[in-house]
Amino acid sequence: MTTTIPQNADTTRRELPGYIDEVVEGLSGEAKTLPCKLFYDERGSGLFDQICELDEYYVTRTENALMDQYAGEMAEAIGPECLLIEYGAGSSTKIRSLLDNLKDPAAFVPIDISGEHLVRAADELKVSYPTVEINPVVADFTAAFDVPAPLIKPARNVVYFPGSTIGNFAPKDASRLLKGMAQRVGPGGGLLIGVDLDKDPNVLRAAYNDREGVTAAFNLNLLVRLNREAGADFNLSCFTHRAAYNPEASRIEMRLYSDRPQTARVAGRRFDFEMGESILTEYSHKYTVESFGKIAGEAGFKTRQVWTDADDLFSVQYLELN
Repeated sequence: MTTTIPQNADTTRRELPGYIDEVVEGLSGEAKTLPCKLFYDERGSGLFDQICELDEYYVTRTENALMDQYAGEMAEAIGPECLLIEYGAGSSTKIRSLLDNLKDPAAFVPIDISGEHLVRAADELKVSYPTVEINPVVADFTAAFDVPAPLIKPARNVVYFPGSTIGNFAPKDASRLLKGMAQRVGPGGGLLIGVDLDKDPNVLRAAYNDREGVTAAFNLNLLVRLNREAGADFNLSCFTHRAAYNPEASRIEMRLYSDRPQTARVAGRRFDFEMGESILTEYSHKYTVESFGKIAGEAGFKTRQVWTDADDLFSVQYLELN
């Protein structure tokens, strides 16, 4: 079901049925968690845009360089008259390289959970690309959603999933998402996806613990949002952001640590925290080209082309459904 984001983010108590059960379940476990999709309210989306500009955060600038250099090859692989569906579109900045190179796209459908952010970005794209049909959809792409039928019948459907967002999913959940994408594009359809590559742990730790504290503010904004929307009473000064690399799982684990014994209430439920206890807020799995090809293969996709930078920090991969 498509989740509609109200225009006024400060009056979103109507959103409670959409995520509160996940929040309560996550905080009730022996190891507390919060769903990372809650990062992206209006403020969270803006903070993430700031993260993408940080010196330590290599992901965005490396991917942007790949898009600038190879967008023509990517567009050629995708082919003409495609229906391009972007999962987690955000500010829709990376799509411009593709739209500049695609031949006669049938339509572009950006999908994002942050409604105000999405609509603003889509309006800007409509000005820049007046001949392209642009149909934004406010939705949680991990759930069911409808894609508007374009006026021009597409030659094929292609999902575009930039950034390193696939890494936010545990392998079984990533496999489930990829299978959903396969159903979305259908036989002969494609997937153009950003995949962060495994690398020096020091580079990874710096990227998620920036000196300016923007990632910390982004992480803590989860609690800000729950205080505003879910009647929670988290004391923000009593939680600290830290991200660590787990070599066994090849992933960054981002957490909020309780600085003291404390209690917080969410939607009328009480949750106790010991000193040093953490809330896991995000995974960011890192892959090799081979390990990602294996998980994508389980969903029916076959890797056709891979573009990487000289230091093998990041990859953009094009896959087709067998």
